[in-house]
Amino acid sequence: MTSAAPFKKSSGWLDWHPDPGTPSYRPPAGAVDAHCHVFGPGARFPYAAQRKYTPCDAAKEQLFALRDHLGFTRNVIVQASCHGTDNRALLDALDAANGRARGVAAVRPDIDDQALQALARRGVKALRFNFVKRLMAPPQAPLVALARYGLHIVIYFEAADLPELSGFIRRLPVTVVVDHMGRPDLTRDPEGPEFAAFQRLLDDNPTCGPR
Repeated sequence: MTSAAPFKKSSGWLDWHPDPGTPSYRPPAGAVDAHCHVFGPGARFPYAAQRKYTPCDAAKEQLFALRDHLGFTRNVIVQASCHGTDNRALLDALDAANGRARGVAAVRPDIDDQALQALARRGVKALRFNFVKRLMAPPQAPLVALARYGLHIVIYFEAADLPELSGFIRRLPVTVVVDHMGRPDLTRDPEGPEFAAFQRLLDDNPTCGPR
């Protein structure tokens, strides 16, 4: 596998802590960390050329060590937007997890059935589509046809963009997970129109839920 050219992490990026404290709360047996990432290492799994940020390396070894330190049993590893649709770092982590992790992949709209089957065989359970404009260029092609092989769909957007996406989300024929709770603007009134629109989306679509 080819190595990437040296990269410089984004200004202000906080590195993972080399010696995290032990929380007083211990998760119950079987608890799952339902959203986490692996970043690189960039020399082995290059970051996407179109990325909007460059993180520090935080590979599967750091993730699994943190999982055990915090007392979780399993992980859901979500493809990080800085890796684009190159899922190699994610799949490498899934292969090394000894059955203790499942994945959420990011794919191109023109992905074929063979590639979807290969992802599912290696532990991918969902496809993630990123509509956060400050992180990625939004997908341009219809995505409904990708919901096969028991995969659900994860949608990442910010609250202000929900009106233009709500029709698309309602047409998806599978379970839809709204990433990061729909990224609400916490400076806004919780009784205001943005939160009300998100609540309507959940109320009107029983297969749609936040994470």
